[in-house]
Amino acid sequence: MNQLLSELLAHGPILTDGSWGVHLQSLGLQPGESPDVWNLTHPDVVLKVARSYVDAGSRIILTNTFGASRIMLNRHGYADKTVEINIAGAKISRQAAADKALVFASIGPSGTLLMEGNVTEDELKAVFEEQAQAVVAGGAQAIVVETMSDLVEAGIAVAAARATGVPVVASMTFDSGKKKDRTMMGVTPEQAAEALTLAGADVIGANCGQGIEGYVPICERLHAATGLPIWIKPNAGMPEMIDGKAVYKTTPREFASYAKALVEAGASFIGGCCGSNPEFIREIASRLLS
Repeated sequence: MNQLLSELLAHGPILTDGSWGVHLQSLGLQPGESPDVWNLTHPDVVLKVARSYVDAGSRIILTNTFGASRIMLNRHGYADKTVEINIAGAKISRQAAADKALVFASIGPSGTLLMEGNVTEDELKAVFEEQAQAVVAGGAQAIVVETMSDLVEAGIAVAAARATGVPVVASMTFDSGKKKDRTMMGVTPEQAAEALTLAGADVIGANCGQGIEGYVPICERLHAATGLPIWIKPNAGMPEMIDGKAVYKTTPREFASYAKALVEAGASFIGGCCGSNPEFIREIASRLLS
């Protein structure tokens, strides 16, 4: 196992961070606006979000680069700024982390499906390679390939991330099926664990898609299907649309009440996804350290 991960796991479980997009929206990001572009236009605000998680107790914070692939940025007219945006995102998180936390760069889905034929595997490989190399150039110490539903796309992204030489987390989103235990593409936890382990990921995980209670059994299944560490970042429940805005009603205390159950289910890394914030991280910390 990578030395960085070995040292972390020796003092686990490891507390990660919470949502970035929702947090940025509370600070002025408008619906439909690219959060990633704010690395260039509002770096002080992005730094504030990153520092808020460090102050809350996160031992790992991500980067504001989830949608910073060339394909995603092209939708906002910023494809030519892809490398610059990713480098800036990593540098901002490194500044916030200082010597208190590690920085794992976020790489999300490309926003296009291979099965639709709009992009080839080689083109997707180049897109992920560009982003992975840029975040590492900015100082990211590991990469998190997250919120994936297609194992082929996830595998391509993992390979691109591995080529940089840093540790790689591969995280799928389980939000479909009668039991909400499959990805949108029908992938089960067992299939994800097997494929992503073979793809060379250092850590296997699940994030987004549903609330924390639903990820306890998924965590158990991932843990049983691989010998790799498990990364879990659930939503703060499922959002309700109120006055045109997505509202997450799970409280930090309710969310954190499942933290120990996740650890017992095999989770080594725990944090939050959509709807969570620094208060969720503080509450988890109090539960895990008590």
